[in-house]
Amino acid sequence: MDTDLIKLFDSDEAVVREVLAKTLSGADDGELFIEHSQSETLSFDNGRLKGGSFNTDQGFGLRAVAGEAVGYAHAGDLSLSALKRAADAVGAVTRGYSGSYAAAPQRTNRRLYGDENPIGEPSFEAKVSLLAEIDAYLRAKDPKVRQVTASIAASWQVVDILRADGERMHDIRPMTRLNISVVVGEGDRQESGTYGVGGRRGFGDFVATDNWQRGADEALRQALVNLTAIDAPAGTMDVVLSSGWPGVMLHEAVGHGLEGDFNRKKTSAFAGLMGQTVAAKGVTVVDDGTIEARRGSLTIDDEGTPSGYNVLIDDGKLVGYMQDRQNARLMGMKPTGNGRRESYAHVPMPRMTNTYMLAGDKTPEEIIASVKKGIYAVSFGGGQVDITSGKFVFGCTEAYLIENGKIGAPVKGAMLIGNGPDAMQRITMIGNDMKLDTGMGNCGKGGQWVPVGVGQPHLRMNEMTVGGTQA
Repeated sequence: MDTDLIKLFDSDEAVVREVLAKTLSGADDGELFIEHSQSETLSFDNGRLKGGSFNTDQGFGLRAVAGEAVGYAHAGDLSLSALKRAADAVGAVTRGYSGSYAAAPQRTNRRLYGDENPIGEPSFEAKVSLLAEIDAYLRAKDPKVRQVTASIAASWQVVDILRADGERMHDIRPMTRLNISVVVGEGDRQESGTYGVGGRRGFGDFVATDNWQRGADEALRQALVNLTAIDAPAGTMDVVLSSGWPGVMLHEAVGHGLEGDFNRKKTSAFAGLMGQTVAAKGVTVVDDGTIEARRGSLTIDDEGTPSGYNVLIDDGKLVGYMQDRQNARLMGMKPTGNGRRESYAHVPMPRMTNTYMLAGDKTPEEIIASVKKGIYAVSFGGGQVDITSGKFVFGCTEAYLIENGKIGAPVKGAMLIGNGPDAMQRITMIGNDMKLDTGMGNCGKGGQWVPVGVGQPHLRMNEMTVGGTQA
């Protein structure tokens, strides 16, 4: 298809721009966000193709910003009449208001991913065959396997952003993902394991035989480990977090608290602490949307600002927030390329991209050997966080006892309970093995979901509260 989305309107570009300029006259900021998207998902469960969907959507969102107020309207109809109706609604926010239209985002020529639409390759038949092969492979691998669920998903999003000052930004965003889940059982007991991989590129290596088999083996390994797990102890103890996906705890317990809107409204546990020590010395946390082909990366955000490498915590001190354009202006700061929205039907807000902690100087073996008695958390499932207080609860999907510096029995039911700012102060050792997750993160905020990345090195955290099932 033609990726010039303005051509999809039933009017020429000059007329569209005239309506936009008139609507945003007197506004502080705003834009016309036009989107065309395609997505496909196939899921295989219990030896058969259980579900399949293919969706095409397109539409626009029109936004005017006046101080703290935002006028927003959207439509799935790319017509001049729909745009004028949206303009009438959005224009109400600027009546009686006289602002100075903000300067356009600085342009960049750097592209972090290609334009290719990944949905058509491999073919539908090849994808179904792959999912069936994954199912058969795992069932043949171990007689304890009781259920296999595998899914493959792809999307392709084209975005045009028009501003009243004549600036126009364009981005084409591919995305792919492969997920494998396996349930194993012995007698009445059943446990599960999962693996996921993805990024902003075609399926390519993700579906190569060696790679999907490694992923299937990892899901099965985790499930079999959990099948032998004993009840987790409860109490206060030292905790070692593995590298990679456990960074999801950092994302939830700390990352959301460093988004600009929560700090401007003073509803974050980190509000008012700029320049102060909020984590242990040696802790440096960044949000980096500039990593090539990563799930959370963006060439430009959904306001047209290039994504950046943004240092949030530097050697324990709070030095930055993640900002969209509105909150940055109201706080006297610069936009950081974190203005994101789920689709044209949603208003942008400050959101994370790829959020991770930088490496330290300890080996994972040193960190584990330093713990006399504790928990080694290798992977997390769901969690809950209260942004205002910073309190969090996270469930471990793979964890082990540490006894006298050695990894012991696997445990089930372990929950990490704490407070984000407090937990950051409890970090006493930072590993030299920082890695990002495999590309499976999604983040929810304000009813919107966007893809993200997380990461960290091995960490030791002293005297954490662990909830378990063993007294």
